[in-house]
Amino acid sequence: MNHDKKSETSPNLSAASQTLTTRQGHPVTDNQNIRTVGSRGPSTLENYHYLEKITHFDRERIPERVVHARGAGAHGIFEAYGKAGDEPIAKYTRAKLLQQPGKQTPVFVRFSTVIHGTHSPETLRDPRGFAVKFYTEDGNWDMVGNNLKIFFIRDPLKFPDMIHAFKPDPITNVQDMQRFFDFVSLSPEATHMITFLFSPWGIPANYRQMQGSGVNTYKWVNEAGEAVLVKYHWEPLKQGIKNLLQPEANEIQAVNFNHATLDLYQAIEQGDYPEWELCVQIMSDDEHPELDFDPLDPTKLWPTDQFPFLPVGKMTLNRNPEDYFTEVEQAAFGTGVLVDGLDFSDDKLLQGRTFSYSDTQRHRVGTNYLQLPINAPKTHVATNQSGGQMQYRPDRAPGQNPHVNYEPSSMGGLQEAPKRGKDHEPYYEAKLVRQKIDRTCDFKQAGETYRSFEDWERDELINNLVDALSMCKSDIRERMIRHFTEADADYGRRVAEGLTRADQIKIESGQTDPEQAVKKAQQKGHEAEPY
Repeated sequence: MNHDKKSETSPNLSAASQTLTTRQGHPVTDNQNIRTVGSRGPSTLENYHYLEKITHFDRERIPERVVHARGAGAHGIFEAYGKAGDEPIAKYTRAKLLQQPGKQTPVFVRFSTVIHGTHSPETLRDPRGFAVKFYTEDGNWDMVGNNLKIFFIRDPLKFPDMIHAFKPDPITNVQDMQRFFDFVSLSPEATHMITFLFSPWGIPANYRQMQGSGVNTYKWVNEAGEAVLVKYHWEPLKQGIKNLLQPEANEIQAVNFNHATLDLYQAIEQGDYPEWELCVQIMSDDEHPELDFDPLDPTKLWPTDQFPFLPVGKMTLNRNPEDYFTEVEQAAFGTGVLVDGLDFSDDKLLQGRTFSYSDTQRHRVGTNYLQLPINAPKTHVATNQSGGQMQYRPDRAPGQNPHVNYEPSSMGGLQEAPKRGKDHEPYYEAKLVRQKIDRTCDFKQAGETYRSFEDWERDELINNLVDALSMCKSDIRERMIRHFTEADADYGRRVAEGLTRADQIKIESGQTDPEQAVKKAQQKGHEAEPY
């Protein structure tokens, strides 16, 4: 890593600014020895510097994210085109950051892996998170998505169960493919996502060379209050897209399990700034009965021949974080963080995520997580909310009467903002029910995706599925084979045949058998005498 920039500036710093202090600002004259009775102890309770240092150390990890725990991030700029394809973007949305060609908005992006912990290998087969925080003039906009354009489920009630099934076993603390596919085999809507995840698309080569997607369906609203449905897609520009085969991922992991974080850091440090173009798909805001799927279903792709990608802007990442914990770890995103001109659709999964995301940030980072610099808007903030753990400052406006923390008021309190356009007012007339959507169509797009893969991608998909399913009991295998056969007859046949062979011989390629690793460690270990 290049540390020249820091070394160039350090001679210009005064000696006083380089003096080690406590967090109270007290200069530290001895940072090597605690205070003791004689040189051999015992220690005394008034070791303030030690107590302050060690108690902070004990607390220097905030709760790990339940999902997306491992992450890397960078700062950059988003530049708007002012158009959606060839049309003025104002036709579809009044969002200010998108209106003017060349308008620049600062951004912070956090990439991540989903299932495993903070220091897990970045070569694991797992969706990658792709979360972008836009610091707009109207406040923050968070676009929280993944590298893959679809998801496993469509109802948020299933999300905790899905994550529990994918996470390590609560007893052994080891991820178990039998638990994973037990859930998936009983959730047929996951077939499309599984087809992507166990193909080479399941292991991006790094964070720079992967796509991003908002996954869920959102709305854009124009000045007249008219809405359209929209899906967001980040497409890599100069750096292209690259994925890994399982043997290649194994080889990389054996050498460096932090390769993607290092790749992103080094590229930016060397001035090779990654770029993505933001594209949208737009659909009229109705149920679209002519389609064989529901446009709000996050397990589905919108066909690009009917709903083409329309470029609306470009993002460039050009600055690394100055401190990982302060910026990357404490960065907090939420699907409900939208600005005027952007709105929610009725996508059930999106509605559930909108509550969950911000709620988990209040638990993980703290009540006042939005006052941290990485999360704070770069515009005017004034609220009547105050208090809570670690409040940094009251969110008061200049000239606001500090005695008035409520609205409405006639005594100098905060006032409502004028509307910038007509409200979008969708109309509903339906019973309140607990039902899945009518057009589930769980297998058709999975088959189309399978057939769209190149031969080597299909081969890799089959090998990876056979390796994983060979660890599962027969009824789970049978359900998965039925799902794959529903998607495409060749798909199901090849998985079934592969599992038959796997029962007879040990598959050498693809994922290794965890039991073999345990046995090999027992056999290959070198004996040693105690010391």
